[in-house]
Amino acid sequence: MNTLSILIVLPLLVVFSYLFDAIARKTKFPSVILLMFTGIIIRTATNLYGFTDFGFLDKLIPVLGTVGLILIVLEGALELDIKKEKLPVILKGFFAAALILILNIIAVSWAFENLLNLEHKTAVIFAIPLAIISSAVAIPSAAGLLNREKEFVVYESTFSDILGIMIFNYAIRQFESNQTLISAESIVALGLQIIGVIVVSLIITYLLFQLLQKIEHHVKFFLILALLVLVYAFGKFFHLPALVTIFIFGLFLSNVKVLLPGFMQRYLDLNQTEKGLHEFHILTAESTFLVKTFFFLFFGFSISIVEFSSIAPFIYGVLIFGIMLLIRYMYFIVTTFKIKPSPLVYMSPRGLISILLFLQIKEVTFVNTSLSIIDEQVLLVVILASMLMMTLGTMKKTKQDSKLESLTDSEETEPNTLDEFLDGIADENENRT
Repeated sequence: MNTLSILIVLPLLVVFSYLFDAIARKTKFPSVILLMFTGIIIRTATNLYGFTDFGFLDKLIPVLGTVGLILIVLEGALELDIKKEKLPVILKGFFAAALILILNIIAVSWAFENLLNLEHKTAVIFAIPLAIISSAVAIPSAAGLLNREKEFVVYESTFSDILGIMIFNYAIRQFESNQTLISAESIVALGLQIIGVIVVSLIITYLLFQLLQKIEHHVKFFLILALLVLVYAFGKFFHLPALVTIFIFGLFLSNVKVLLPGFMQRYLDLNQTEKGLHEFHILTAESTFLVKTFFFLFFGFSISIVEFSSIAPFIYGVLIFGIMLLIRYMYFIVTTFKIKPSPLVYMSPRGLISILLFLQIKEVTFVNTSLSIIDEQVLLVVILASMLMMTLGTMKKTKQDSKLESLTDSEETEPNTLDEFLDGIADENENRT
């Protein structure tokens, strides 16, 4: 492919991505599915013309995924508005993400061990990526939900990303050192490590704030992004949860007056910081869109239809997703005391995080991915099943929105569920402020 062809193809792919995003907003159909299918179609067409050597994708996709991961976590943190009146929905999102994630890992790894005869270590490592909700897909898809439900999706999916990646790295470290996954010593060591990372993150955040204010050059936000990528790279080199630093920086940047200690605020021009926040947020969103576009396109391009020569990946994928959907449904039954499925039950798509961690499994020494029956084909089936289920849920929710809003405007009811009780507390705090 010559230079002119590349200059035509790349902009067209970005244009198609914008069109897919517009279609997704109208139809509630996830744009990433369209991007992946576009990549699959392009791969099929290139194979017909005899182009079969795409080894460069093995290195390009993980790089794009890692940069996309950093940008998604940063963008998700910038979206989080920490206020006292929002504490109930933040706690609901955190506990839902943590509990559902852990239950999914336990159930799926058990199924891998007992039904597919995988070793315990391999089963756990494969189960973790499949259990993580993708904030990159969930947050845009929640735009049609009511405000409180949308906030819950933002918090839950963001916490699911962070916790899932931390658990994944923790499990690999434990298994590589031949230690048990859960022990008092390992949990204490992990807790101390997280506390240390938080302290270091605060220092790095403060330094980045100072740098953000003192740079007079008109191009400064890409410098901040470059430094954040360096921080992540050094954290990965020393086997530290560096993504926490990215998350804390974004969280403090968007909530500097609330979260940053008073002795640090004295040396910062908060008005100037808030002025630059909007520009930084736009840059992050634009960069995330671009990286996510090419990541899902290249991931779809790396999949060959010829490889789906067996029905087994479809069976395994549907089984895995069915287990996780049942767990999520049971969680909302217990917390809301309602048998009828909540629209939030369907909001559990898999996406970029699952793909990226799956690619990292190839570097794990004790897992032989070439012989494993859980592969990218199974992952693709789980991703597609979760996104299609989410699409059905959001479409169903859209039809009910007008009725629900009219009821909440015309009637005042006593809280009879855990969610309604917590939401009542949030409303009361908001009215006081």
